Amino acid sequence: MNGDEACCEAALAAGCRFFAGYPITPATEVAESMSRRLPEIGGIYIQMEDEIASMAAILGASWGGVKSMTSTSGPGFSLMMENIGLGICTETPCVVCNVQRAGPSTGLPTLVAQGDMMQARWGSHGHYEIIALSPSSPQEMFDFTIRAFNLSEYYRLPVILLADETIGHMNERVVIPQEEDIEIVNRRKPTVSREDYLPYEADADGIAPMANCGDGYRIHVTGLTHDDRGYPAMDAKAQEKMISRLVDKIRKNRDKIIRTQNLYLDDAEVVVVSYGISARSAMQAVRDARNEGIKAGLIKLDTVWPFPEELIRSVAPRTRAMIMAEINGGQMALELERSAGGACPVSLVSNLGGKILHPGLILNAVAKAATEKP
Repeated sequence: MNGDEACCEAALAAGCRFFAGYPITPATEVAESMSRRLPEIGGIYIQMEDEIASMAAILGASWGGVKSMTSTSGPGFSLMMENIGLGICTETPCVVCNVQRAGPSTGLPTLVAQGDMMQARWGSHGHYEIIALSPSSPQEMFDFTIRAFNLSEYYRLPVILLADETIGHMNERVVIPQEEDIEIVNRRKPTVSREDYLPYEADADGIAPMANCGDGYRIHVTGLTHDDRGYPAMDAKAQEKMISRLVDKIRKNRDKIIRTQNLYLDDAEVVVVSYGISARSAMQAVRDARNEGIKAGLIKLDTVWPFPEELIRSVAPRTRAMIMAEINGGQMALELERSAGGACPVSLVSNLGGKILHPGLILNAVAKAATEKP
């Protein structure tokens, strides 16, 4: 199956029973698959009038007790940003699949790009933390979709699946595990009495148990800065308390959230960092470099946000150079350079969208970095 179809099947396996969306290339197959599959298992599919409404609908469904998701691409992702911020502020579990295409504006709707990386991190207003995963195959589209739901339910926030057109549309073999072999995480429920329950009072790990609408608990859900009751609290002290907790529940659990796949790092002199479809080209380039006697390594970013800066800081001082391979003007390359902290040179191999990176292009950059004087 293709990556979009794998996303649908994984969402159903994770327990998703509500999808709201608006068709947009190259994510339409996610919605089409959901429109067929959800009614078969008692779920609800609804095509909204636009992506603003779609994001609002999945937030509401989540508060109704249902695992929910939407899918989109660049222009629709932009429209969702205000309500993604609402989901962050109200700590609402849901999943947003963004199958990236080339932009800005309408751009190249049917062709690949990875230009929404910084938008995923900083697209909504205010200060917050986000979780975003980047699959590199239809199999990872399946696996990462389930993980996105699990992370969303546990940490109580919208989790973004940052795919790209090639992964969404390529057909490959996808192994779907037996139901009993799939790890499923569900949101934490209150253990206190209804009289004592405060909807935003966190446990020791910074995560607040979540009562759904209709469970009998008193809840108040607002995008305004709020106190533990959920009631608006219009002062700097309340803002400091709320935002600090929203940020800390991610930052203090970075080791549990961040995942990378590392290849040949033990003796690597030149390390390529990449994600999504570009990571497949990077992996081929690194293997070709090894065959030519160049000590190259790879860090494949399965989690792009939070960025694995601790890993980069540990690797950079023992390498001659690091290279970011991505299909944009250098968005994550800046994050790599920041994390390396000047310990080694950082360069970019990229194009601006419309085609994948050829492994030979990355190999040439690796070979050049391996021969340059430090």
